[in-house]
Amino acid sequence: MVEIKNLKIALVHDFLNQYGGAEKTLEALCEMFPNAPIYTLLYDEEKMQGKFESREIHASFLQKLPKFFRRRFKYFLPFLPTAPESFDLRNFDLVISSSGAWSKGIITRLDTIHIAYIHSPMRFVWDYNEKYLRDERKERLGFIIRPMLSYFRIWDKLAADRPDFLIANSKYTRDRIRKYYRRKSRVIYPPVDNNFQFPISNFQSISNDQFSNDKKNTKYFLIVSRLSAYKKIDKAIEAFNKLELPLVIVGAGKEEKRLKKIAKGNIKFLGYQKDEKLPEIYANARAFIFPGVDDFGIAPAEAMTQGIPVIAIRNGGAVEIIEEGKTGEFFESSNPEVIADGVRRFCEKEESYDREYIKQSVEKFRKERFSREIEEYIKKVINNFQ
Repeated sequence: MVEIKNLKIALVHDFLNQYGGAEKTLEALCEMFPNAPIYTLLYDEEKMQGKFESREIHASFLQKLPKFFRRRFKYFLPFLPTAPESFDLRNFDLVISSSGAWSKGIITRLDTIHIAYIHSPMRFVWDYNEKYLRDERKERLGFIIRPMLSYFRIWDKLAADRPDFLIANSKYTRDRIRKYYRRKSRVIYPPVDNNFQFPISNFQSISNDQFSNDKKNTKYFLIVSRLSAYKKIDKAIEAFNKLELPLVIVGAGKEEKRLKKIAKGNIKFLGYQKDEKLPEIYANARAFIFPGVDDFGIAPAEAMTQGIPVIAIRNGGAVEIIEEGKTGEFFESSNPEVIADGVRRFCEKEESYDREYIKQSVEKFRKERFSREIEEYIKKVINNFQ
């Protein structure tokens, strides 16, 4: 029987240039395999703000491009499929790729085991295809982009055949893998950080002046997210513009400037916040808003560790996290009026939510569970692979 500790292991991740749920999953894998180097298409040390700085990191040839181009993917999008294929992984017995798009496309030697943890099939070329053109406001370039998306679909399907085993981060992702890749996968939910397991009384209340001009409101609604188009943060902003309730948005991304332009005074942007600050921000919220369809959703689960209800679209991974009426409320679409109606329904029954019950409901997503299930799965596949 092969022991994991005797294997030479590498980790592969799409990009290390922004911090979100996928990167938190990679952090958990790093804790499990402290000696494993990380291979990534691009590494932006400044934007990662100290994350992974102690690790051995190997970036692809894209790292050699001038910074102007490295921060503007559109200029080298056609070259992205070749970047993971350029990694030299011949010396490893086991490679674990953490993939939302590209890293599953690595090439390994015949006797190297490749396990791909799939955060999502490449979203912008499959179920988000035409919506991508609209949301990114690129419909005028459709005659150029559509053939490119077709090329990426072909590459993505072929790349998905390369891993020996696939792990999905939710049942929703498992179903998408089955649909688009025609492959089976094992569901292992991503880790929800145990560091958020603190009593609310341990945190000092954040000044209301920081968030709202309405002195009657002592708490706020909260979004913690990458500011990307598919997250539908703009729809939540439109809803709260009408509701005139305080909304706090934590996160950064290319949509930030546009979102700030459409937000009224009751909406405040805090930008990127370090992990040690997030528990306080979560704990002082009335509810967490989750307006876009996502494959899982680590941020709403983190909010729930503080007993905070979640108001989310009834789609994607959210339906696997939230119990309607007990740990949160659903709305049926990302239409601002529908989101606003969901918030109103929550406000009507806000006092009925049991914060301790909400905390207990996400115990099943704890980091220890993730590490245990990953280790058990690896043991199973490596000994059946011989």
